[in-house]
Amino acid sequence: MNDQIPSNQAPKNTNSEEIDLGQLFKLIGDGFKKLFNFIGSILNGIFGGIISFLLFIQRHFIKFVVAGVVGIAAGIALDMSKEPVYVSTMVVEPNFQSTQQLYNNINFYNELTRSEDSVALAEALGIEVAEAATIKEFAVESYSDENQKVKLFDEFIKSLDTTTRKAIDMELFLENFNSFDAKYHNIIVKATNSMVAKKLQGPIISSISFNQYFLNLKNTQTENIELQRNVLASQMSEIDSLQQLYKNVMIKEADKPQQGTSISLGDQGIAQQSREMDLINKIDNIKTELVSLNQLEASKSNILNVISDFPRRGVENKGLLNSYKFLIPVLLIGLLLFTLSVLELNKFLKQYNESRVEK
Repeated sequence: MNDQIPSNQAPKNTNSEEIDLGQLFKLIGDGFKKLFNFIGSILNGIFGGIISFLLFIQRHFIKFVVAGVVGIAAGIALDMSKEPVYVSTMVVEPNFQSTQQLYNNINFYNELTRSEDSVALAEALGIEVAEAATIKEFAVESYSDENQKVKLFDEFIKSLDTTTRKAIDMELFLENFNSFDAKYHNIIVKATNSMVAKKLQGPIISSISFNQYFLNLKNTQTENIELQRNVLASQMSEIDSLQQLYKNVMIKEADKPQQGTSISLGDQGIAQQSREMDLINKIDNIKTELVSLNQLEASKSNILNVISDFPRRGVENKGLLNSYKFLIPVLLIGLLLFTLSVLELNKFLKQYNESRVEK
């Protein structure tokens, strides 16, 4: 009898496992069904919204066409009557941390332009009041791509000591990069007078270049460059003297009768060649430093380097977004769409309220 008990319990355990698996698959199936139903309801809602919007457009199609035609006609009339605006751009490279001052000056000119204070603007820029009245906008923006940012990071790293370099991360540097960190900047002038921007180039540069603080920095750097150049010239003179001394020593050594073994003479020759190579390497390093100094002096010769001048004549500011025949139709159609939507919403709310009252 003890042998029959396990045989009777085995089928019950199998049936229990089959029931559990069946329930599990049923739960999984129900879950997928609910998920698909939920996705289907969202798609049906989106489709229903699109259909409702298309029906709304169909009901008011004539109104939208009329608004578009009226807007285009009005836009063409305004485009023909408005005075053309010309855009001029100058690219500059500020030195001696003068970027902030440049932005402040350009923003100041733009504030005078927005307030239509032509007298103050003409006085600030040294132009005629009539010319200042033609200016519509000043703007300044940084110009930099990824390659320039990497170069700036490399220059920044070279200026740090070894310990500080390890704490600087390139990604963090690029994340904190702002417009003032860029090397080049675009100065943009929009005016109805196509020739006025060229007259502004000198005053804009002078407003930065005659700043006493920046002049002091420039003069100090010029003195430092000259001092370093004199030091390098002195080092070159000393190296020339050493080379001449080595030559004289070699000549005297060659004139002496040979003494000792050939091995010792060979060792002396190797040592002499090593000293000469050291001097040659030092000369190369000095020449490299002199080239770097010349490049630095050229790039820092002005407080504000002009990379690209204002053109003699500005370019007319055209384009779809600057055209009234595009902007006015879009504005009228947008206003009509908003008004009709509000009316439709009001109608729906009234019907909904009436249906609740009836219930």
